[in-house]
Amino acid sequence: MRLVNVLGVLIVLAAGAGGLWYWQSRDASPVEETETVSAEPVTSEPVERFVDVAGATIRIREEGPADAPVLLLLHGFTYSLETWDGWAEELSDRYRIIRYDLLGHGLTGPDPQERYAPKERAQFVGEVMDALELDHAIIGGNSLGGLAAWRFASMSPERVDAMILVSPGAYPMNGVGDEAAPVPPALSIYLQTVPDIALRASIARIYADPASVPEERIQEIGAMMRREGNGDAMIKSLEEFTLPDPEEDLRKLTMPVLLLWGEADQVIPPEHAERLMAVLPDAMLITYPGVGHVTHEEETAKSAADVAAFLSDHGLEK
Repeated sequence: MRLVNVLGVLIVLAAGAGGLWYWQSRDASPVEETETVSAEPVTSEPVERFVDVAGATIRIREEGPADAPVLLLLHGFTYSLETWDGWAEELSDRYRIIRYDLLGHGLTGPDPQERYAPKERAQFVGEVMDALELDHAIIGGNSLGGLAAWRFASMSPERVDAMILVSPGAYPMNGVGDEAAPVPPALSIYLQTVPDIALRASIARIYADPASVPEERIQEIGAMMRREGNGDAMIKSLEEFTLPDPEEDLRKLTMPVLLLWGEADQVIPPEHAERLMAVLPDAMLITYPGVGHVTHEEETAKSAADVAAFLSDHGLEK
């Protein structure tokens, strides 16, 4: 049935596999917010701030030398910038790491203009770069963030020095392609309430070894999802989500591209990596045995070292 196919692709990005029919009310844990400030370059010490970007207030975290190459990182659907903590620790000695909560996620929260469609998310990457006065950057992304990253790069290739894509969205899946699909009620309830049992079921699908995920990380993910307005924003995102044939745009990515993929990824099949490799003009693929959908969290040190080596090989290092 088409509904089953639709649910499959929605779960790909909503990470709501298994147990979505269970729900219960649950309050988000309090998260401290920081002051909104101007978009000025930072020093090597980590700085978190809120920056006004094209009518939205975006949470941004920066660390690393101000004069180092910029590595801009975009997280996946339902997640927040904390997903990149490991890479920031590993790479901030040689790169200026910048990451932000996507619109409708984390402490950024809902977008007053509801710019949640994939094309709008891609365009917003450029708005963030403009606000931070970044003419160009290395751009990385995971899942939905990877989709936004490469679509931006296809629009503005001159602003992208290289790409690091961790299991990115790209190809049509499970009947979702040119047109958006209805969001099943059970999935809407999950995104609006985030019951603990369903959250843990989603963790079990995202990570190859869910037992290795620290409890505080699970609670952090849930707290960010439960923040006021985020659930409705995520539902709106899915209502506007499409996966048209990407190959015409992928061929525009002439910059170096590094693809990282977990061989045990249950969310976006590793076979998609081979399809991307067949189309991208200048790409390298590294796969990781026993790793799921978030390689940067599950195999942090090795994947960060792979990123550093790839960028160094292309002359992109401090």
